Amino acid sequence: MLERISKQLYLYEDTCKVYAIRNDREAVLIDFGSGAVLEELRSIGVERVTDVLVTHHHRDQVQGLEKAVAAGARIWVPHHEQDLFTHVDLHWLGREIYNNYDVRQDKFSLLEPVAITGTLKDYARHTFGGRTYSIFPTPGHTIGSISILTEVDGQQAAFTGDLIAAPGKVWSMSATQWSYNGCEGVLSTVLSATDLLGMQLHLLLPSHGEVMREPASALELLAERMKRLLELRGQQSGLEEVLNPAFVEITPHLIWNPRSFANSYALLSKSGKALLIDFGYPNIHQTFYAGADRSSRRPGLRQIDQLKRRYKLTGIDVVIPTHYHDDHVAGLNLLRDAEGAKTWVADNFADLLEHPSRYDVPCIWYDPIPVDRRLPLEQPIRWEEYELQLYEQPGHTLYAAAIAFEVDGKKVVAIGDQQGTDGKLNNYVYKNKFRSQDYTLSAELYRRLNPDLILSGHWDPLSVTAEYLDRLARDGEQLKALHELLLPVDEIDMGAEGFCAWIKPYQLELRDGEAAEITVEVLNPLASRETVTVTLAAPQGWDIEANDRRLDIDPQAVEQVRFRITAPSGQRVKRARIAADITVGTRRLGQQAEALVTVTAHSL
Repeated sequence: MLERISKQLYLYEDTCKVYAIRNDREAVLIDFGSGAVLEELRSIGVERVTDVLVTHHHRDQVQGLEKAVAAGARIWVPHHEQDLFTHVDLHWLGREIYNNYDVRQDKFSLLEPVAITGTLKDYARHTFGGRTYSIFPTPGHTIGSISILTEVDGQQAAFTGDLIAAPGKVWSMSATQWSYNGCEGVLSTVLSATDLLGMQLHLLLPSHGEVMREPASALELLAERMKRLLELRGQQSGLEEVLNPAFVEITPHLIWNPRSFANSYALLSKSGKALLIDFGYPNIHQTFYAGADRSSRRPGLRQIDQLKRRYKLTGIDVVIPTHYHDDHVAGLNLLRDAEGAKTWVADNFADLLEHPSRYDVPCIWYDPIPVDRRLPLEQPIRWEEYELQLYEQPGHTLYAAAIAFEVDGKKVVAIGDQQGTDGKLNNYVYKNKFRSQDYTLSAELYRRLNPDLILSGHWDPLSVTAEYLDRLARDGEQLKALHELLLPVDEIDMGAEGFCAWIKPYQLELRDGEAAEITVEVLNPLASRETVTVTLAAPQGWDIEANDRRLDIDPQAVEQVRFRITAPSGQRVKRARIAADITVGTRRLGQQAEALVTVTAHSL
């Protein structure tokens, strides 16, 4: 039976509280439970559910969603938890069980995938049934939890999921522990409750517990009790660091946020705008938990809001990343959506941000990142009163750029994660396409630019000395020489990465019976010009046109060859494996590269 809260707002008690907002003979539902609500809606004159908006992924919220799909309702889920709906079968297959230190309640998820219409991004506004809904990030019960705010019958209402169950209470303390013995969800609950206090709410509508008509006192009591728990655990310092980010003025117009992860820098213009260099996660205390899936990573804007207030900024105009790693780019789409910030990216890795599925390298962000402007290397770029210039900077990763500019009379180079301020060359990763000569190249670049300051991704700003530059050059040469001694480069030279073929795109999705083109990049690793044979290995039933391809390739040169593949009809598979088998001259090197192809049912 539906309980009437106000003229257009109803509550159905199920495995969770399901809220129905009526619009004549249609309704929007907040959360869904078992789906039994569908059988009761006619009692209030509702004939059709247009949309179901979900606050978080837990099974008691959504276990009946297939009924909503069958009824023709559109399903909208938190953006950061979308994979726990559409690809939850992969989650179940890959989730650690033995020797597991990931204690998030992500096993309290759907048993089978469900089709969704779209996602609810943080700070987005949507119109459903003629009413505007605002999406507000409220992590605490889960990392990806949202609250959904709208005006109903003259009252500002917040559907808060399981952030709060009653004044000063939560539905589950266990859910707030995300890492082994951690209290990240407790800290996040304090922040979420504090943020909601500024929204001038009249109603809190939780998934479990009681409807609260005095939101301010309910949220204040919850925040106060959670703070006491943090103090008892001796972990209140993490909360203070998040609440009070430390902005350091490197120069009057160059600001460093050392409490973000990784470092983020703001270049301030005379007109009151800011250009950011890197923008990943807001704080180490809210960043790395036990998992690495999408639902365990969430950027935020708290520090941006405080930066704007402190320096009276009119907005974040542009953000430029030093490289593609998630801790440097996770917040770029959020900045675009919420702040209107434009993304400018060096030409040598812009494609990776826009088409991440093409690449097989570590630390790629889950979503494509649109690039507003591709920046050519070694050419002046103007922003406000500043001139910037970007340079190729391989080492930590091949897909990186050093950003040089002058501010307040200081020559500055932002280098991302190339190396720390101690000068030790220990931050290279082979899978990032490291090459043994890369650090000699960056040492030469720094000597040529001769900066006063170097800004790095995880270390304090460095005042550059001649001794520091000398050490980089010396150690870079030693690093190169040692790799040449350790690897059989005289016999076969596949570089420090250790492979001679790569397939693009690395991930591909086809419908059954559909064809697509893939590219194999192949290196001749021998010291003489050779005929290189490329053969694709695919599962039984796949069609490959002209499978054996032969190329004459110069030593250490890379060439491309394209294949057309067709997925079998009537077959669905996740991550089917395709490999490129390589023979150089008479030397068989085997299946050097792979790609993953997901085949879905063909639409009628």
